[in-house]
Amino acid sequence: MAALKSILAVVAVLVISVLVQSQVGEAQQSCPAQLTSLNVCGQYVVPGATADPSPQCCTALQTVEHDCLCNTLRIAARLPSRCSMPPLNCGN
Repeated sequence: MAALKSILAVVAVLVISVLVQSQVGEAQQSCPAQLTSLNVCGQYVVPGATADPSPQCCTALQTVEHDCLCNTLRIAARLPSRCSMPPLNCGN
């Protein structure tokens, strides 16, 4: 089950990268490449992860532009409605 969650996390990052590339202006053409560098962080963002991010993950995160990361999160939040699913509710 954990392997499936990891695979889904990687697939989600790739889907988001494609969406960002198709929806973000020319000024941010490097955003998908920046997001791809975050693959080293995959193990820290899956459900049940408790370890602190590695130095490689933190370095990769620092290289992602603020607008790239924020636009990606906005697009990801819209995905459920585009797939005829209820909106995300991430409250604890």
